[in-house]
Amino acid sequence: MDQQTVLSIMEVIRDLVPKYTSIAVTNNQQYIYYQPSNQIDLKIKPGDRVREGTASHKALSFHQKVSDYIEKDVLGIPYFGMSVPILDGEKVRGCITAILPKKPLEFPTSFLTIKANDRWYPVSFKNVMFLEALSRKTNVHTEMMVGVHKLNLTELEFYLPSDMFIRCHRSYIINIHYIAEIHPESHSTFLLLMKDGTRIPVSQTYSSQFRKILHF
Repeated sequence: MDQQTVLSIMEVIRDLVPKYTSIAVTNNQQYIYYQPSNQIDLKIKPGDRVREGTASHKALSFHQKVSDYIEKDVLGIPYFGMSVPILDGEKVRGCITAILPKKPLEFPTSFLTIKANDRWYPVSFKNVMFLEALSRKTNVHTEMMVGVHKLNLTELEFYLPSDMFIRCHRSYIINIHYIAEIHPESHSTFLLLMKDGTRIPVSQTYSSQFRKILHF
């Protein structure tokens, strides 16, 4: 990836992740960008090789999203890494890794509490059709209503059950049980027709992982 591509990616990421998150971007062998936070700094420098055992190395090796606690002996500081590969068809071009001082707290329940019409409503995961990025919050589309959750889409992604929800675009997470049809688009992308009639894109960044999860 060239520097302009990296900077464009970082403009998006800065709006999506909490301020206490360090961010690392790699190509398929080495780091090309690193932005430490005020809470955790792994002392990575552009040009450093991606070390085996890191979250970035696992994402590059497995060609899929990785969320894992990394022990101190790997980079000298323990951290929780959430890494997503950047895929070009079947080829891995690099990855983006969010680095946190500890694993985010998981939801203790199987529902989201959303706000609509100046009220709050608990909604079961199974009734959530899809989630849509809305500035630093999230629009939650359910069978009965649309409400707002205070967390952004990236924060919610790692709380939602992976056997039910899939990230298909930087702006969307969908519940696979509400997909009615999958339409092929150009450049290895797809268009989802949801059961309520909504059309949601599957971007090239997520298309390969999307196909692997749904086995087609």
